[in-house]
This record gives sequence, C-alpha cells and structure tokens, in this order.
Amino acid sequence: MNTEILELLHRNNQPRDWQKMEPTMRPKRAGSVGTEPVYEFYHTLDDSLEESLQSIAISVQPVNSYIPFHKHNYVEIMIPLLGDCTVVTKREKLHAAQDDIIVMGNNAVHRVEPISTGAIVVNLALKQSAFTMNDFDFMLAESATPSVATMLFSLLSNENHGEANYGLFKIQHDPKIVDTLYDVIQEYYHADNQTSQIIRLEILTLFLRLIRVAGTTKVEVAAHRTTDLLALLLYIEKHYADITLRDMAAYFGFNPNYLSSYLKRATGLTFIKLVHLQRVNVAAKYLTYSSAPIEQIAVKVGYENPSYFYKVFRQHLNVSPTEYREQK
Repeated sequence: MNTEILELLHRNNQPRDWQKMEPTMRPKRAGSVGTEPVYEFYHTLDDSLEESLQSIAISVQPVNSYIPFHKHNYVEIMIPLLGDCTVVTKREKLHAAQDDIIVMGNNAVHRVEPISTGAIVVNLALKQSAFTMNDFDFMLAESATPSVATMLFSLLSNENHGEANYGLFKIQHDPKIVDTLYDVIQEYYHADNQTSQIIRLEILTLFLRLIRVAGTTKVEVAAHRTTDLLALLLYIEKHYADITLRDMAAYFGFNPNYLSSYLKRATGLTFIKLVHLQRVNVAAKYLTYSSAPIEQIAVKVGYENPSYFYKVFRQHLNVSPTEYREQK
C-alpha cells in the first residue's frame, strides 16, 4: 500500500453533484434501463473534469456521489484501492472488494453505486488507440487459463459487442498485481516524456500477471459477455494448419455443435469452410512470395493430399495453384 499515492487520490475524490454537472457536461441520452436514463460518456475526464486527450487516462471515483447509467466508447478498468465498490449493469451487480478489478468493455451500460467517504476507487480509461491487436496476441497463446486470456482479449479488443461485455477479477490481494497498479498510477500523476510508453507497458504487464495468477491460484472470475467472433476468427487464423473443431471448442469452453452453429450463423460459412479459406489465403502468399514446390506448400498449410489441395484452391480462387503462381 502506497500511502503517498492514496493521499493524492484522496484529495481528488471529493463528492460531485450530478444535477449541477449535467447541464455543463450535456451528455447525449442513449436509451434507458427501466425508468433510469442511459448517457453516452464518450470523453475521458481527469480529476478536474477537464477532457483528457491521452489514449490511457486515469481518474479517481468521487465519493458519496450519484453516477447515472452510462456507457463509454473505450474500455474502463475500475479498482478499489481502499474500501469496495458496486457496479450495476443491465443484468446484475458486480461487487468489487479492495484490490479486485472490474473491466467494462466498450459500450457496456453500467453505473457505480455511491462509494463511502473512506473508499478510493481508481478508473483507468483505455482508448482504442492505446494498443494494437499485436499487443494482445499473447492472450491467445497456449496457456493454462485460456478462459481468462480469451475473456481479456475479448474485453480489450472488441468495440462492437457492447452491453454484454464485462468481467470481475477477484485477485486475492496479489502483491505483484497491486504493485503494478500503483506503478501505473505513480507514473500517471508524476508524468515526464517517457510516461505514456511506460504506462502502456505496465498495463500489458498487468494483464500478463492476471493471466499468470489465474493459472497458478484459484482466482475467481465472474463474467458476462457475448461470444467474441473476432477471437474465434483469430484462433482459426493462428491454428489453421492443424485445427480441429473439437480442439477449438475445448479451448473456448464451448460444445462443438454450438461452436459450429455459431460460426455459421455469424459468418455465413461453416467451420471447415473458414479453415479452407484461411489455408488457401496463406497458400496464395507462399505461391506469390516463394518458389517452394506446390506439394510442399500443400502440406505446410494443412493438406497431406496435394490433389485435395488443388481442388480446394480452385474452388476458392477459380484457378489452379500453378496458374495462380504464373499470374503472380
């Protein structure tokens, strides 16, 4: 526990009066939850309520304050460093104790119940420009905790699945995760020329530590999210050469029949057609940029039978592999 940081945050978490703030902020209304309005909070604000233009912004939750239902066009991470907090979504309440981590995906509708005077809750806003897809590639690597990795990937990479995307990570006060959080906050409030890059790397480290802890101890994870099509397609893209429907379903925790139906419904293509498409795309690159024998390319992309590879390739590109190579 860093008392200097906590004192700084405590100075910035004074109560806010929503009735006085609303006319100034003029947020756009974007629906309702029951009788309560939902607003678009699409600007990241600092502790003085000025708009932050940084791709990663940090603020502290005001105490004893009403906050209406709202949604962001960025990912929000909430951590109670002291005390606790409760986040209300359309479907349930998420109660975060000290040091737990709540991740709200883009456009997830939620509100935060008023926190007590002694509590300190930090908000991290991660805009889409903060990271690239390559930064999150480690989340889909083989690990002992694919469900945690896939869930994080889904929350951080997807901007379209909105209201059903959120997760609560009960980290049991893991000291390395807590230290990483304090390092991020320390950097943000004592910024210099290297701060943005350091914070970016620290947050990636935070995600890695979260995945590691989930794999070595029993970390409770509560989540409600839609099936992330992007994560599924990236898995096919990465494992196309030796992929099976059963292995992929096990990785994501799905029934194979459900996964097959979902892919067909979401893309219009069956699982095997998606695999063939990826294999043919990769084979086309080999044919264009290498002089490797076609039979070798066929095996490389997952076809032990060269004749079958020729057939599938022609079905997709309307030319044979030989003709494609000559054209390119």
